[in-house]
Amino acid sequence: MRKLLVIGIGAGNPEHMTVQAINALNRADVLLIPVKGDEKAFLADARREICDRFLTNPACRIHDYAVPVRRADGSYEDGVHDWHRAIAAVYERTLLTAVGEDETLGLLVWGDPMLYDSTLRIVEHVRTAGRVAFETEVIPGITSVQALCASHGIALNRIGLPVQITTGRRLSEGWPEGTRDALVMLDGVQAFRTVEDAEADIWWGAYLGTPHEILLSGKLAEIAQTISDTRRDAREKHGWIMDTYLIRRPATESEEGAA
Repeated sequence: MRKLLVIGIGAGNPEHMTVQAINALNRADVLLIPVKGDEKAFLADARREICDRFLTNPACRIHDYAVPVRRADGSYEDGVHDWHRAIAAVYERTLLTAVGEDETLGLLVWGDPMLYDSTLRIVEHVRTAGRVAFETEVIPGITSVQALCASHGIALNRIGLPVQITTGRRLSEGWPEGTRDALVMLDGVQAFRTVEDAEADIWWGAYLGTPHEILLSGKLAEIAQTISDTRRDAREKHGWIMDTYLIRRPATESEEGAA
């Protein structure tokens, strides 16, 4: 039976690759690299750098594929579902035409496959369609959450207090209930600017783990504009941006007591 390896490759630094991930890389007969156009060529180049550095299996074949464009019209959910089905068709076609019945396909996933990445859901679309049989193995990787906290030298959580991991789109709809700490990913709307708390602190990072890494931290009210300006300039320079941040609001006396 064909096998599919979903390999977490870390947040951008080739040295984020674990021994398990390197071993998985070298077990693959075919590696599939997504290409997202000139603006995000860095993401494909980073995957190729990982292959150049760690791939020692000379028989492994590397295939590129153009990532389908997600449509912007209609509802967000419908657009995402259609996009996932289009990528699933690429995976299915690759398994059927480029991977032998006893061979292994490797997918190189930015960060970790379990956190705000849809590769595993897309793989399930392929499995549900039932046109090709395969086994799946998932290899964990370092996430931008870990890279952010490591670069800033902070702990993700306060003692006894929860942290909610959410998206910019959700944060822009209101602060999450039940927590004073929010770790925000996929923020294309600069949702940090909607948080009105003069005492809130922010630890922000962009291009985490890469040579382009940028870090800013301080009182949110004081540096929000600086983050916006830095973000705009970086996007203009590189053609794309990925950023992650932690906002920590002061805990109430009852919350601190409970902790």
